[in-house]
Amino acid sequence: MKVLLINGSPHEHGCTQTALAEVTGALEAEGVATEVFWIGTQPIAGCIGCGVCRENSGACFRRDVVNEVAARLDECDGLVLGSPVHYAAASGAMTAFLDRLFFSASARLVNKPCACVVSARRAGTTAALDQLLKYPLIAGMPVVASQYWPMVHGMNPDEVRKDAEGLQIMRTLGRNMAWLLKSIEAGRRAGLPLPVREPRVGTSFIR
Repeated sequence: MKVLLINGSPHEHGCTQTALAEVTGALEAEGVATEVFWIGTQPIAGCIGCGVCRENSGACFRRDVVNEVAARLDECDGLVLGSPVHYAAASGAMTAFLDRLFFSASARLVNKPCACVVSARRAGTTAALDQLLKYPLIAGMPVVASQYWPMVHGMNPDEVRKDAEGLQIMRTLGRNMAWLLKSIEAGRRAGLPLPVREPRVGTSFIR
């Protein structure tokens, strides 16, 4: 079993990574392999809805980190989305990244457990967390919870490490993710099939 953790901060070793590291430690203690992917600081364009990915096996025509992560999805069993809070929302780069990833590679994400994590100095965390949760909820991904909203606080990694409650929340999140992955694997070994997906129905409210 393997979980891919996405670091959506422009700072590779900042507060968001400090939170993800706590999740990673809990996962690995439970025997789950992990990989952290930092989206970097290069510009990430938003989705333009051209639909080329639908004709290109899910690959976006832009050759950047979105396609790199999409290529890793078949190798992972779970996903953790981590972002700093910018103006009570996920970072702009992370938003563009997720818009394109979930539009182009949604078929590879169905039924994979997903967790969301945010970090902030003080406020805006619940709004940013709500934003991140929209992605797994529309993609048919079981959402992994913790003992409280998954967020940490601090101006820098050293301050985040003093957020005892926040770090505990991250560890609980990791253990809950590991438990769900093991439960899914146990069901698979027992012959329990995945939920049947009906053909999608689209309803337009304008007539």
